[in-house]
Amino acid sequence: MAVNTSAETPLPVGEVSRLIGGWIDRLGAVWVEGQITQLSRRPGAGVVFLTLRDPSHDISVGVTCYRQVFDAVADVVGEGARVVVHAKPEWYAPRGQLSLRAAEIRPVGVGELLARLEQLKKSLAAEGLFAAERKKPLPFLPQLVGLVCGRASAAERDVLENARHRWPAVRFEVRNVPVQGVYAVPQVVGAVQELDGMPDVDVIIVARGGGSVEDLLPFSDEQLVRAVAACRTPVVSAIGHEPDNPLLDHVADLRASTPTDAAKRVVPDVGEELERVRMLRDRARRCARALVEREERGLAHTLARPSMEDPHRMIEVREEQVTSLAERSRRTLGHLLDRAESELSHTHARVVALSPAATLKRGYAVLQRSDGHAVRGPDEVTAGEALRARVAAGEFSVRVDSPDEDDSQGEEVDG
Repeated sequence: MAVNTSAETPLPVGEVSRLIGGWIDRLGAVWVEGQITQLSRRPGAGVVFLTLRDPSHDISVGVTCYRQVFDAVADVVGEGARVVVHAKPEWYAPRGQLSLRAAEIRPVGVGELLARLEQLKKSLAAEGLFAAERKKPLPFLPQLVGLVCGRASAAERDVLENARHRWPAVRFEVRNVPVQGVYAVPQVVGAVQELDGMPDVDVIIVARGGGSVEDLLPFSDEQLVRAVAACRTPVVSAIGHEPDNPLLDHVADLRASTPTDAAKRVVPDVGEELERVRMLRDRARRCARALVEREERGLAHTLARPSMEDPHRMIEVREEQVTSLAERSRRTLGHLLDRAESELSHTHARVVALSPAATLKRGYAVLQRSDGHAVRGPDEVTAGEALRARVAAGEFSVRVDSPDEDDSQGEEVDG
């Protein structure tokens, strides 16, 4: 298709269309999967026209096939069915329109869909999109709740009525979108992203009242799963289909079994909260009363102690003890002094009895030489030596005489 063109030498439209057609003609046949959105079977016509749409994107392509090709699956294929088509691309030059010429149409069975969903689930789980640590806690009392649901659906009514019955002050921001079919995925994704972008929305509920596996396929779409995983606002999945959980249940921050259950889990019940407040208030009152009563008992026990009832009694008891100890000490000291005095008297008497004066009073005398030394033996004096004799009444001089032959111990006293 590379051609040289310029503003002065442009290509005519027909030439461009012809070149595009030539390039498309060189393409081989391909297998294409999509959902039938429009089906035209005119009576007597040998060609059937249908539109094949990608449920995840806003893209469609026309398909034509011979009647006998479509009649082979006419009993199981209709609008909304998912099919796999073996077709060759064709270019209709007069209108510049691309279409597919189908040579075979195969319906996509439920088992095959479930197998693909299981494979997608494993792939997304490996990326961590379903991890528990990614899930955000729901606010206790949301002021504004975003709701994505079908128009005038039972799911919308269940959520609104139950939520307002539980908490009348709650407000909703509702986005009505198709919840099945080829237009469901882009519009649900757009509604979720729009509500997530609103700063006043505290939580988002995506609700639907259940359905078949084919009806719930939009809620397992990879685009929707990734959009919910990227939300900063907590998202609640309330698809209401227990046997087969769409992938939205796994990526949402909370899975509710039904839209009614979503309303109950997102909005608290005013009656229950008032009862809880009353119970907590009663519990706090009981705790405070028990604390005061315990302190009162402790104070009464303290005041009942003898030291608190009669503070002077302890001093009086101690005073009596001090007085008794003082008297005891006084008696003990008196006894000690008396005993010491008696011992001193006895000692004094012994000292007096054994003193030289007492000996002298008994008639003894002490002889002293002129130098004051006492004479203790005859050999210490000489004849004619003058001595002094001390007696009890005084003293006098004596002289040593020569000893007699008959009496070697005699002395002459010259007074």
